[in-house]
Amino acid sequence: MDYVIEMLNIRKEFGNFVANDNITLQVKKGEIHALLGENGAGKSTLMNVLFGLYQPEAGEIRVKGQPVKITDPNVANDLGIGMVHQHFMLVDVFSVTENIILGKEITKGGRIDIKKAEEEVRRISEQYGLAVDPQAKISDISVGMQQRVEILKTLYRGAEILIFDEPTAVLTPQEITELIQIMKTLIKEGKSIILITHKLKEIMEVADRCTVIRKGKGIGTVNVSETNPNELARMMVGHDVVFKVEKKPAEPKQDVLEINDLVVKDSRGLTAVNGLNLSVRAGEIVGIAGVDGNGQSELIEAITGLRKAESGSVKVNGKELINHKPRKIMESGVGHIPQDRHKHGLVLNFPIGENMVLENYYQKPYSKNGILNFKEIYNQARRLISEFDVRTPSEYVLARALSGGNQQKAIIGREVDRNPDLLIAAQPTRGLDVGAIEFIHRRLIEQRDHGKAVLLVSFELDEIMSVSDRIAVIYEGRIVAVVDPKETDEQELGLLMAGSSRKEAGTNV
Repeated sequence: MDYVIEMLNIRKEFGNFVANDNITLQVKKGEIHALLGENGAGKSTLMNVLFGLYQPEAGEIRVKGQPVKITDPNVANDLGIGMVHQHFMLVDVFSVTENIILGKEITKGGRIDIKKAEEEVRRISEQYGLAVDPQAKISDISVGMQQRVEILKTLYRGAEILIFDEPTAVLTPQEITELIQIMKTLIKEGKSIILITHKLKEIMEVADRCTVIRKGKGIGTVNVSETNPNELARMMVGHDVVFKVEKKPAEPKQDVLEINDLVVKDSRGLTAVNGLNLSVRAGEIVGIAGVDGNGQSELIEAITGLRKAESGSVKVNGKELINHKPRKIMESGVGHIPQDRHKHGLVLNFPIGENMVLENYYQKPYSKNGILNFKEIYNQARRLISEFDVRTPSEYVLARALSGGNQQKAIIGREVDRNPDLLIAAQPTRGLDVGAIEFIHRRLIEQRDHGKAVLLVSFELDEIMSVSDRIAVIYEGRIVAVVDPKETDEQELGLLMAGSSRKEAGTNV
């Protein structure tokens, strides 16, 4: 059998922690090979070994049958291996072309030949159906477009084997469809792809074969055409996973969140939230469905005090909170699971234990007279780490060292433990595996059943449909319809999200 990549019995340790325990991965030429596992299973570590960012303690790597030593990413590039990272490595103030050629500049007479580079970027872009403007500034283009720039970067360097690390974690449904098409085009052009993911639907749609790893060990490799999502989920987490969210009917009580005529501008000074009205009652989950960029981020930031509102009213339990400080809002009974866990959820260079008290460190028992009580802080951290299944070697490990899913579980544990009257969950399962998603959905429903109000914002329509008791559709900064999930479907929601009226979409709720 001819394999383009063979990773044989790879072992990677961090101190006493074994991240990869003798894992074998073999990739055929011209296939999309999925690497599936829970958050923290060791997927990214294994790919960082292949890309030369880590050196393994044991094992062998072969490229096209030849044993190789990949000491750094430049060696990986020379061997035709490119990696599209989950968190993009782009310079915001540079153009698309400047980012792509960085470190591989074309020079003419000692100066960078930007015109020639732009032509080459345009040629590669057209060849692979990427449709990127070579002159656009990174800060001005969408997340989906930024990802295409990362793909172009690897192609520009001559990559034959592309590693995609959780490529759909930050994309809208439309961008995911486009990315899947791009991956299929890359395969037609003779490339091979390793796809790190935990989204079973995507594996079933695009992958040829799938290797599953669990807690650092290889579980097996299967042909995707001969398996199903339930079997893959069982291999991944070690037990059967419930895909359908089990919940009893909601019993909503009084309004907890009341928003009236809210107007909020975005960072460019344009109106993003335009006279929005919405209410969320105690004992219900209201899901906000919408295409990214229709005011969701600005709405959440205005409710939580992270962005100034121009006008309108935001009340929690009848108390006006518009343009109050985030701490005041939080103390008024609002919990917030932010959509960007790195920017607004964690201090990455703090231990995960200290991140668990970011919002109440100044209160007893965590401090007294301005002096932190680390014993109490770490007692609390250990309790939450255990209760919310946060997988970390210890509570003293820096937050940045945890996998994305475990960072998310830590944030959710911290917010739920504060027992807020209103819990705002923005993309709470973005980048999480099915086991973690099931756990988080259960926690959100528990909050609802304890009489709390939950506002869920998600681009995953199946999540909105299955978890919400009511669905509010946002379009161009307004709520254009509120529908009952039992009396609608994804097609109808999609039409409403695209700006069709309820009558045109056929909604009669």
